[in-house]
Amino acid sequence: MGNLPIFMRGSPTMMGILPILHDILTITADPAAMTNYRRLRQPGGTYFFTVCLENRSSRILVDHINTLRWAYAKTMTELPVACPAMVVLPDHLHAIWTLPEGDADFSERWRKIKARFSHALDADPNPNASQSAKRERGVWQRRFWEHRVRDDDELQTIIAYCQNNPVKHRHVTAPQDWPYSSFAKRA
Repeated sequence: MGNLPIFMRGSPTMMGILPILHDILTITADPAAMTNYRRLRQPGGTYFFTVCLENRSSRILVDHINTLRWAYAKTMTELPVACPAMVVLPDHLHAIWTLPEGDADFSERWRKIKARFSHALDADPNPNASQSAKRERGVWQRRFWEHRVRDDDELQTIIAYCQNNPVKHRHVTAPQDWPYSSFAKRA
């Protein structure tokens, strides 16, 4: 467990699912190989995503939740998915998507959501030269993290992880109290 991400160490609510999440969340990629970054694309597959802001101390996602909801809804109208769980925190979000049969293009969906949200913000984040060259506004981290869900047991583990994420980050004491998740509506 020593090579678990810092945010997962010592959380009593996570101890039961840590061994499974360790396999899911531990990235062992060689940094030199990142220029050859590849994604597993399974048409109709179910995926777990983590999408982060460039500034991890920002609260933009919850401060502008209606803008994010608009960007998400507009993209889902054009490129729908089934979303059994989603949680938005101040600086990152987690989502589980099942893509339509024959469709594996989750990257285009995230590109549209991120672009629409970024362009709709009132604030000018002053992107650096590299971001400007790529037509980025410096709001989001360039990539996102995805994991293909292998089976229903793993899906249930990841749903529990999403549900407890606001508690783990000490935003609330009970998952149903976090208003920016799919679990708030179910409680």
